[in-house]
Amino acid sequence: MKKLLNTLYVTNSDAYLKREGLNIVISVDNKRIGRYPIHILRQIICFNYMGISPALMKLCMENNVSVTFYDPFGRFCGRVVGKSYGNIYTRKKQYKLSESIDSIDFVKNIIYAKAYNCRKLLIRGKLDHKDKIDLPRVEKVINRIKELMLQIPLAKTKDEIRGIEGKIASEYFSVFDELIIKNREEFYFNGRNKRPPLDMVNAMLSFLYSILTNEIASALEGVGIDSYAGFFHTDRPGRVSMALDIIEEMRAFMVDKFVLSLINLNRIDETKFEIKENGATLLNEKGRNLILSYWNERSHEEIYHPFLEEKVQIGLLAHVQAQLLNSYIRGDIESYPPYMRK
Repeated sequence: MKKLLNTLYVTNSDAYLKREGLNIVISVDNKRIGRYPIHILRQIICFNYMGISPALMKLCMENNVSVTFYDPFGRFCGRVVGKSYGNIYTRKKQYKLSESIDSIDFVKNIIYAKAYNCRKLLIRGKLDHKDKIDLPRVEKVINRIKELMLQIPLAKTKDEIRGIEGKIASEYFSVFDELIIKNREEFYFNGRNKRPPLDMVNAMLSFLYSILTNEIASALEGVGIDSYAGFFHTDRPGRVSMALDIIEEMRAFMVDKFVLSLINLNRIDETKFEIKENGATLLNEKGRNLILSYWNERSHEEIYHPFLEEKVQIGLLAHVQAQLLNSYIRGDIESYPPYMRK
């Protein structure tokens, strides 16, 4: 249970919420663990099975406090809102921005954050494993990404930024294999490939990118943002473009670092994969279950959020960023602050 950005997160799956006057009371096994006045909140996000009382739901609707429900694994279930909730206002502004050059500052911010977090991961790898990697090769890419970062603020169009982003990704993945220090014969990486992935590292990256994309899409829908209307990724039927926008800032820290830890800490082996006749390499059922187990375990770890200036659970990061994006779209904050790992 945690309150951030005027939002109450209920992460205990056994928690039950009820009304007590003009207050929200949270209990577990009939024991009170929290109490919040309704007027200090803008929304409640629940990851619990026990639910919320009808009386509290009514109080929330009367006070324009939205209540969003997810299952304990983070899948979006639904949302209860009052009649004056500004969902249509937010989406109209979102659609207008998506067609406008005015959203270029948002695009610059997320791609700069992507570059920063990729570079940060390489620097960390260089410091931790300097005797096990090709230092000149990694340092060259670290410097090259820094040069590309300096070009981002100067870009005039989104297409220019897409070009810079492509170069950043190419440089980064050209040395990603250097960060694999265990089981290199099995977990080799010769560059990013997908649809289908052709090695075990790419299989894990693709699987977890999909998991994180779905988590972000659920978080966006939870605050009333259309996850299909992005500012950086172009529209395409069935593509959650806004979720793909937000994942750019999170890939290196949330997924890439996690995959490296699975390999380098010997938490996964080749028995968790299957290789098809066409060379496609996929996680088998045991592999998926193993990775999701570690993923959910990691979600409870806390990280420092520079913009909020406080710690948040890793599993709540997508929800925090969705709220910040919502604040930016509505004009409550001047620019969108992407997550940059310090």
